[in-house]
Parts: sequence; structure tokens; C-alpha cells
Amino acid sequence: MKEKKLEKEKCIIVQLDLSEDRNKSEDKLLEISELARSAEIEVLATISQNAKSINAATYIGSGKALEIKEMADNMEADVIIFNNELTGSQMKNLEEIIDKKIIDRTGLILDIFARRATTKEGKLQVKLAQLEYRLPRLVGFRNYLSREGAGVGTRGPGEQKLEMDRRTIQKEITSIKNQLKDSYDQRMIKSKKRKTSSIPIVSLIGYSNAGKSTILNNILEIYGQEEKKVYSDNLLFATLDVSARKIGLENKKDIIITDTVGFVTDLPTKLIESFKGTLEEIELSDLIVVVIDSSNIDYKTQLKATTDVLKEMDLADKKLLYCFNKIDINDDLYIDLKDEEVVRISALKEQDIKKLMTKVQELVFADYSYISVKVPYDKIDVFMKNSDGMIDSSYEDQYLAAKVFVHKSKIKDYEEYNVQRI
Repeated sequence: MKEKKLEKEKCIIVQLDLSEDRNKSEDKLLEISELARSAEIEVLATISQNAKSINAATYIGSGKALEIKEMADNMEADVIIFNNELTGSQMKNLEEIIDKKIIDRTGLILDIFARRATTKEGKLQVKLAQLEYRLPRLVGFRNYLSREGAGVGTRGPGEQKLEMDRRTIQKEITSIKNQLKDSYDQRMIKSKKRKTSSIPIVSLIGYSNAGKSTILNNILEIYGQEEKKVYSDNLLFATLDVSARKIGLENKKDIIITDTVGFVTDLPTKLIESFKGTLEEIELSDLIVVVIDSSNIDYKTQLKATTDVLKEMDLADKKLLYCFNKIDINDDLYIDLKDEEVVRISALKEQDIKKLMTKVQELVFADYSYISVKVPYDKIDVFMKNSDGMIDSSYEDQYLAAKVFVHKSKIKDYEEYNVQRI
């Protein structure tokens, strides 16, 4: 007997606008709709209400809540998603009026994270964020978690956690933090080993669905490592795991490229805190490639969502390369980034990926130089042992002629070999 597949939940999205910027409001509605799609929820309608202040009891006011109830009943919606952050009492009051499951923006993102987490550390990070988010909202969550059936917002700790007292939940949070610290310490040891091995690290960061994983996969394909591709999909938060891949460049040097979790606008603080351990690997990066979606006219908002996280993690002074992806969709975007390193590409075009990698190589190895050396045959063994940047060589009558790519500070180590800069 085949297991019956659960039907998609249907939702109505509600947004309270405290700003008069209509374009910004529409962009936020589009983003929350994409988040709902990522959570496999069908969006029936969106409601945007202008207001000067937040209603303490129901966020939107009881009159508006009754209007939403009528619409939800008529459209047979299963859940109401608020594109704002609600308190536990607001969730409880709204559910009592509308008689539907109530989810806020943070709850929706957490649900997506719970779906996407695959590693032990990722699952722990999601669980921590869920517990810290739900702890002050126990009253609101008891209502809808007691409803029959699963669905958005019910993945993760589950109802049984909410039956515990706050002290027990706090104990669970402390335990998870300790486990994450151990995991982080082990990962940093590995990362520092990579760092001490003199292999530069390049991190891809940016707005979720900007094309980071697609860029990495196409780099791997071009450089003959197709079997090491990472998961990629046209969804917000398609993957949460940090992927690291070693690439051999044209200059015969290796780099490690990492693909990190994406961001969205107003990424909840608890999520940033929970995933900070994973993102702290960026601290070891020699170059951060900030990937931006050129097809989104509000790219500045996406860019700010990313740079805000970098600032929060004290990484704003790192060497940055701004990579504007998807120029095959929009190549007319005016980029206002003076005195910054910028490259425009389409991740779908091989020549553009090569252009990106040329720029990466240029920036990562900005302090390297090509030199030519003449190595006497009786010193070749020592030379080969100590030189890790030889590009090519030829055997002459009295010496080995070699072209070497080295850091400027190490050129003096080759002086005995009749060094000439190229």
C-alpha cells in the first residue's frame, strides 16, 4: 500500500507596512512568497496593510484579523503567514480570532532551515535557533502545535519540547551550544591546517539564490571536478551546509573555495547567532566573493543584507570581490561601487566563469611575482624540494631553466639561482 502524499498547505501572506516606500513593500512581499515556495506552501493571496504603529494585542488590529478570517475561510487556507515577527501573545490572539495556524517570518525561515539541514552540526544549529525562538512564545506555539497533522512550523523540537518547563529548555539550549562549540573547534583545527598549508581560501557569500552554488558547480566542471558538485536549486536556502573544494589554477597554485549559507533581508538575529559558528570559517578567507543577483532591481537591499552580516562578524575589512551574476538576464544594471573590485558574469557561460577565476587569481595572488631561475644540476634536488610554485622548466646544458610563481617576500630565497623578474 502506497503512503498517501500530503497535500501542499495553502497560505495567505499578511504584511504590515510601517514605511511609505511602495517598491520596498512589494519586494518584501515577493521575497516572503519565495520563502513560502521554498517551504512547499501554495500562496493563495497576499495582503499588505499600511499602518503608523503596531497593535500590541494582534499586531494588525482585531478588525483586520476578522477580515483575514473571512478570506481564509472562503479560500480554504491552512495557514496565515505574517511577514513580520510576532510575539507569543500576538500569535495566540490571532489564532483565536482567525482560527488558523499562525506563522511569522522567522518561524517560516526556521521551518525551511529544518527541511534543508543535513549534517549533524546543521541540525543542531537549526534546533538551537528554534528553541531560542520558541522559548518566549510558548503560549502561542501550544495552540497550533496541538492541532492535528504536521506542516509548516512543526518541524524540529516539536510539541513535546513545549511541555517542558523553561528550565529544562534552557538546559537543552546550553547542551546544544556546548556540542556546537566542540564541533566548531574541530572544524577550525581543520581549517587552520588548510591555512598553514599555504593554500589560500576563497569564500562565496551572498543573498540566498544569487547563484553561489551554481558558480561553484560550474567552476568544478570547468576544472575537471564534476564529481564534486554541490546541491543547487532555484530556491531560497536551497542548502545550509558549507562546502569546500580545492581548485588548481592556471598559475599552478591551488585555492580552496567555500560555498556558505545564503542570506535574506532582515535575517533574524537568532539565525545569525546560531550559524555564526559555520560562518566564522570566513574569518580565514584570503578573499570573499560577494555574489549579487543582477536580475533583481533592488540589488542594493540584497547587498546590504550580506554586508550587514559581515559587519556584525567584524569581517568588513576583508579583501572583497563583488560578483554580479545573471547578467544574461539583466546586463544594464548600473553598479554604484566606486573603488571596489567588481566583475560581471553569467554563471551559465564558461567564458564568464573563467573571467571570474582570472580575477580571483589576480586578487588572491596580488603579492606574487613570476621569476626565472637557472638551477645548477647539483642543486636541483634541493630546489625541487623547496619550490612549490614552478610553472614550467627546460633542461639546458649546464642548468635547469625554470619559471616560478612566488610570493614577493620569498624571492630572496631564490637569489642563488640567478633570479630575473619576468
